[in-house]
Amino acid sequence: MKLVCAKSDLLNGVQIVSKAVPSKTTMSILECILIDASKGIIKLTANDTELGIDTIIEGNIVEKGIVALDAKIFYEIIRKLPDNNITIETDSNYKTVITCEKAQFTIIGKSGEDFSYLPVIEKTTPVILSQFNLKEAVRQTIFSIADNDTNKLMTGELFEINGDELRVVSLDGHRISIRKIKMKNSYDPSKVIIPGKTLNEISKILSGDADKDISIYFTDKHALFEFDNTTVVSRLIEGEYFKIDQMLSNDYETKLKVNKKEFLSCIDRATLLVKEGDKKPIIINITDNSMELKINSTVGSMNEEIEIEKNGRDLMIGFNPKFLIDALRVIDDETISVYLMNPKSPCFIRDDENNYIYLILPVNFTTVS
Repeated sequence: MKLVCAKSDLLNGVQIVSKAVPSKTTMSILECILIDASKGIIKLTANDTELGIDTIIEGNIVEKGIVALDAKIFYEIIRKLPDNNITIETDSNYKTVITCEKAQFTIIGKSGEDFSYLPVIEKTTPVILSQFNLKEAVRQTIFSIADNDTNKLMTGELFEINGDELRVVSLDGHRISIRKIKMKNSYDPSKVIIPGKTLNEISKILSGDADKDISIYFTDKHALFEFDNTTVVSRLIEGEYFKIDQMLSNDYETKLKVNKKEFLSCIDRATLLVKEGDKKPIIINITDNSMELKINSTVGSMNEEIEIEKNGRDLMIGFNPKFLIDALRVIDDETISVYLMNPKSPCFIRDDENNYIYLILPVNFTTVS
């Protein structure tokens, strides 16, 4: 095999598929990127059996062929070569010579026979979204998936399609994040749970361009994402997602409107006094036209007042400050509405159209004067 590619094209392709190279595996072939130039196009593929990515790059095929190269070494070599055309040449034993200007690397490749290609997914009707909408919906919800695998369902996000509406939901047992997206077309109702890792990696690859679309195909076990020259295949998380609508309520005893930036800055300042791993709540005391935020820790204490518009009862309630910060950071509205019931019930931050809903459970606290 012999091919010539511009460094920028090759590096971009390698960076895209590297996201599917497993960090730990017992199968050394999975640590490789497959370069397939046997069919007149140059296709790079990586696959960790849960997530697989392939992308087509520009280049000139002098001699057709296939080789599997160690992803980490290959990426580092390409990254550090000069910004010029790169030639990749392999012999019959898969010894690979990578040349750029006066630099030449020789590495040992593999045949690629054992390489697990992406599963073939039967394409039915795709769900089409703008890349911008998908990237935004993931950014605005991904922070509230669970990190650990104790409950597999919590490590993914629910994609629920109803007509021309896509609802993206994540939760970790302490909070729920929901975003709604209007789509160009209407689809039959469906629900799938996509692993958080998949969505994270796709977000990093997406340009986020509002004019560019992404097509998503679903089967019983897989989701296939197609955009630009890239295909991503991911296993779905199996099981029945939590009954979200039962957890959402429109009842409230206290409603307040507050400037988002002010509220966020205030909580951010308060967390200066909280050491890493310290679970100190921020205590919010809501009275007629102001909201007092207090935090007390081993380092010191802080309190600050913010002006609000309030309807309903006065209330004192405590929250994990990180959970409030996470939600507020991804809301673009200047003024937000917060709905509360009592110190033991969750708070809801949502807009009037329910395009976003953030539910956060309160924490117990002892009042300090």
